Parts: sequence; C-alpha cells; structure tokens
Amino acid sequence: MASTAKTVDIDKDVTGALRKFRFQRRSQGHAAIVIKINKAALKMVIDEEYDDISIEDLVEELPRNSPRYVVLSYELKHRDGRTSFPLVLINWAPSSSETTMMTLHASALLDFQRVAEANKTIEVRDAEDGLTKEIVDEKLLS
Repeated sequence: MASTAKTVDIDKDVTGALRKFRFQRRSQGHAAIVIKINKAALKMVIDEEYDDISIEDLVEELPRNSPRYVVLSYELKHRDGRTSFPLVLINWAPSSSETTMMTLHASALLDFQRVAEANKTIEVRDAEDGLTKEIVDEKLLS
C-alpha cells in the first residue's frame, strides 16, 4: 500500500485548536485562527488567534510577505435575513513572499484543507485588494 509523504507536519496543538475553534458557538462577529509554517521544524504552528475581529483589521494583522492559513468563522448575513457562521479557509499567499516559503505553503495546502474542514477556500495573493468583506460575502453567497 502506497503512502503519501508529507512535506510539512500539522502539530497536535494546531489540530486541537482547530477542533475547538470549529465547535465554538458564536452569536456575532468574526473570529480567526492564523497558522504559519515553521520552516526550521517543517511543521505548522499557531501564529495568532482573534475573537470578534473585522476583515479589515485581520488584513492589517497578516504579514505582507509571508504566507499563512487563516481559518475564519465568518458572520454571514443571508439575503433572507438569516445569520450563519460558516468556516472559511483563507489561503493568504502574498506574491512578495519568499519562494521557499511559498513552495512549502503550497505543498501543505491540501492536507491543511482536509484538517480544517472549512466550507469554502478563498485564495489571496494581493494583500491590499484581495480580502474584503465584500469579497468574502460574494464567495459565500454565490
């Protein structure tokens, strides 16, 4: 039986934090958990956690030249008046990032998507215009 080799391991702390984050009940606002790759150890680690953060503030907090995986619990207002909190994976991969980090980040993306169990993935290459509330709403409501 063939096994697939992993370039980057997902730390137990990360899987535990994602599980806890996924099952938290939210009544308002957005929350996020930001994961980065520790290049020396070749494993994913928690970078930051945010509760009740706007998309604009989240973009300000993310690095302009280093990739991150962001799992976002997003307060979505539906056209019929309902509110839901889908999990969105933001693949934050600014084009100005170091090539080695981008390669590691890209190689681990599919494995992280599986573990994160997000409803939708949004790719962001341009930090300035790539992530806004309007973009997230459009991706989730389409």
